[in-house]
Amino acid sequence: MNSPEFEALAAQVQRLTDIEEIQRLKNAYFRCLDTANIDELRELLTHDYTCRCIGGYYEYVASGRDEFLGMVSDSFNSQMVTQHNAHGPEIDILSPSEAKGLWYFSDQVYNFSTREFLIGTGLYRDHYVKLEGRWKVQTAEYERVYEVTETLSRPPHLTAHYLGQHGKQLPDNAVYVPATGRWEYDPGNA
Repeated sequence: MNSPEFEALAAQVQRLTDIEEIQRLKNAYFRCLDTANIDELRELLTHDYTCRCIGGYYEYVASGRDEFLGMVSDSFNSQMVTQHNAHGPEIDILSPSEAKGLWYFSDQVYNFSTREFLIGTGLYRDHYVKLEGRWKVQTAEYERVYEVTETLSRPPHLTAHYLGQHGKQLPDNAVYVPATGRWEYDPGNA
């Protein structure tokens, strides 16, 4: 028969295990963004995933996993270099199958087509659910703490460029639209 002390210890171990799994989930989320790993990213999100991203001059809202993955596929492409890191997670386990997290993140983005360089930080607020024994992101929202953009006089000299090899290759007539965070082109005018 289990004692109350043993049950309390088992619950504490489960809580710490859940927190560690959620931390790994968020790290994988950012890694998948920066490497445009759409297949793995799909597995980290619920089918009804939603997000809202508020930046200096944009607000992006996705109301479904496929919509979000389409944006990531278009935006994290061969004409970009990105780097995202999350810091200091504040994770609350709400139940055996629900949790929320607050993350402080920083990022850098080089857009070669527009020669724009962005650096900033923000606060990510996530809601997680545990499905079939695995934590997934159900909702994500971030708002910038600060964001700086600069137009570079020339593209940076890269000695490595992962997205250049593995990211989506855009047509020559692609145009970046900052308001949507997406690339647009006329397939009939290729």
